[in-house]
This record gives sequence, C-alpha cells and structure tokens, in this order.
Amino acid sequence: MNRMRWRMLRLQLVEQKAGLAALVLLAVYALASAFAFLVPYDPNAINITERLLPPSGAHWFGTDDNGRDYFARVLYGGRISLSIGFISMIISVVVGTFVGTVSGYFGGRLDQLLMRLIDVLLSVPSFFLILVLNAYLKPSILTMILIIGLLSWLYIARIVRAETISVKEREYVLYARVSGQSNFRILTKHIIPSVIPTVIVAASVNIAGIIMMESSLSFLGLGVRPPDSSWGSMLNNAKGYIGEQPTLALFPGLFILTTVLSFNFLGDVLRAAFEPKVGRR
Repeated sequence: MNRMRWRMLRLQLVEQKAGLAALVLLAVYALASAFAFLVPYDPNAINITERLLPPSGAHWFGTDDNGRDYFARVLYGGRISLSIGFISMIISVVVGTFVGTVSGYFGGRLDQLLMRLIDVLLSVPSFFLILVLNAYLKPSILTMILIIGLLSWLYIARIVRAETISVKEREYVLYARVSGQSNFRILTKHIIPSVIPTVIVAASVNIAGIIMMESSLSFLGLGVRPPDSSWGSMLNNAKGYIGEQPTLALFPGLFILTTVLSFNFLGDVLRAAFEPKVGRR
C-alpha cells in the first residue's frame, strides 16, 4: 500500500469520529486482555461465601455463582474471544487470499472448479457445519480456531477473485507477463500487494462475524470449556441467574456488542480509505 492510502486512512479516522473511537476502544480491550494478569484476583478461584455479589469497589463487576471475580473473568474471557477472532481471521484471510488470487489469475477450468466448490459450501449454513464438526472433534480452543478459520474464507475468496480479475489486466501485470516473469512472481510481487487493501477491509468485517460465531457456539455450550471462559460462555452461564443478578449477562454481552460494532465501524473507515469510490456512495 502506498503513502496516499495511509494518508487517506488517517484523514478518514479524523473525519469519522466513530471509526476513531472504535479503534481506540479495540486497542483498550486488547491491552486490557493482554495485561489481565495484573488483576489481583485469580479468574478461576472459587469462593462460595462471596457468590453473586453486586459490583463494588472490591469486585468491580461483582462475582459469579461460584464467587469468582467477574472483572477478572471478563478480561481473561476477552483474551480468549479476541484471540480466537484474530487467529481465525488470519487463517481465513490466508486461505481466502490464496484461493481467490489463484482462481482469478489462472481462470479457466480451475476458476470454475473453485467457484463451484465455494458455491456448494456457501449453500450449506456455515454455523451448521461448525456445529457438526465441533460435535465430532475434541472440544478445545485450537479446534474452534481451526474450524471457524477454515470455514470463514469463502466470502474473502470471492472478493479477492473479483479484484484479481481486475488487477491482472493492468499495464504493469501485462508487462510482467511479457517480460517473462513466472506466475509465482507475478502473484506475489504484483497481484497480492494490489489486493491487500481489499483484503484488509474484508478482514475487518470478517473478524466481527467470527467473534459473534465463537460467542454463539460458547453460548450453546459447544465452545470454550470450563474452567476457562469466553464472553459467550459467560453469557451461557449467566442465563440461569438473569433474574437474581442481571449484571452477569450485562457485562459480557456489552463487551461482545461494542467489539462487534467497533470492527464494523472500523471496516467502514477502511472501506472509505482504501476503496474511495465505494466510500462515496
């Protein structure tokens, strides 16, 4: 990406205050989760004598049904939720970019085969596939990352393919072909760098969907296993105490909501900066 695009990004962040606020909020969440060990409470330490306490100076978010400090569990849960979101996003971006560039660049039967495969996979709800795979594989954070990451690349592949078809007809790519450069060099030196802005925009939106997917699985009891927690699993545990202690559902739900909204706002800023024609519509 050239300096002009980065300049456009800074300009968009200044103009769109919601995008700037989203970026700051995501940075705060990431730092708070990374430094969760500074909280003076063990997130898994059970203390039945202090169960279901309301928020206070000692326990900022109160305690859960086992007397565990809820603020510590939210921070450690954010570490898991954000980690699953980022790592799964990286997997989906790598696979989607590879499939999209190869399909769009070579075209022909290979393009038709890959696109029909994507159409077939898109015809089956991805959440249903994740439920089935999760039921047969050993439940773990790694399993969830691999399943979500390997089933979230389809839309990215289609977007990258469309961009690749456009890029491969530009003068510098045609010149690279005529000069005898290999297909691998053209893909890595010309095609992929040109589609990176599109990939960044798609990734920012994709990660919001991944976090929602992880939260949904954990809410259904098919995600993170105790004693570990994610925001989704905390919601699952809180549903039995919604009348007695509603803050148990309020805090993780609020973190999920603000995180997903922040990624969506940030995606709008990136789209306006990297795809200015789309941003003006």
